[in-house]
Amino acid sequence: MKAWLLEESDEYRWGEVGAPSPAEGQVRLAVRASALNHMDLWLTRRKPRPPSWPHVPGADVAGVVESVGEGVQGWQVGDEVVANPALVPTEALERGYDSVLDARMRILGEHTWGGHGELCVVDAHQLCARPSGRSWVECAAYPIALSSAWRLLRRAGITPGDRVLVTGIGGGVATAAMTLAIHLGAEVIVTSRQQSKRTAALQLGAAGAVDSAGPYPEGIDIVVDSIGPATWDAAIGSLRRGGKMCVCGGTSGPVAELDLPKLFWRQLDIIGASCASQVEFDEVTAMMTDGLDVVVDGVFALGDYPEALDRLAGGAQLGKLVLEHPSAG
Repeated sequence: MKAWLLEESDEYRWGEVGAPSPAEGQVRLAVRASALNHMDLWLTRRKPRPPSWPHVPGADVAGVVESVGEGVQGWQVGDEVVANPALVPTEALERGYDSVLDARMRILGEHTWGGHGELCVVDAHQLCARPSGRSWVECAAYPIALSSAWRLLRRAGITPGDRVLVTGIGGGVATAAMTLAIHLGAEVIVTSRQQSKRTAALQLGAAGAVDSAGPYPEGIDIVVDSIGPATWDAAIGSLRRGGKMCVCGGTSGPVAELDLPKLFWRQLDIIGASCASQVEFDEVTAMMTDGLDVVVDGVFALGDYPEALDRLAGGAQLGKLVLEHPSAG
């Protein structure tokens, strides 16, 4: 097959590589669309080092079942599907919402070959039927972003009327958290250094938008933060007593200092998440069928992956960057 290949030189190239074959319990997808994540950039810095060379990236994948391995039930050639990128063994599914706590959890496109190519192999239990009425681009745009946002907001106990602060609007999970919280009836305030992103967020339904430098609103029920140390103190300070700090990234750095008295005296909760269980992925897919918004910043041809990477690296996007594969329709 042809795919985007990360070589040991830490550079991507378009080339031909042996097509992966589905093992027992696996399916092979003819990819119709795949989406970018910051992981695509981190892999070029060996954070983490790919398991082998060359490596095919791409965590967000939607496509058509092209072939099935032995023992696969419930899926057949021609089925249109979306893959949950949080890969766990079958027995972990018995843990329900906690399946992603299994120590063997891996991410599609990071620890295994992903979807920025013609074909992609995944375990059959990772799949959901393509949500009805949604384009291939939309289907590739939601897996990591919306499922991670849903895991955070679900664990935070979001209810209609909650005040939710989303820092650094523009990134995939941040934008998904905004649209999902609005969908669930919350009042959402966002932060960004860029006026254009604050304006766009208001147009998408945010109730307020402030500069990342502050001041931040007070009395917030839930914060969703993917920035880390640059916004940490202000975000913590915005929470009401008993508020929830949800963390899904650290684009400004991996280490944040925490004033412990603020944590225990104000009885705050800190919740972290990366990806989501199959149960949560199924729930988000159902919301997609019901019309949940997914924000796509730009659609690129598969051959224009380098241009999409440049936009991602520059931080100019608001929402997801999606590669539309030649066979999409």
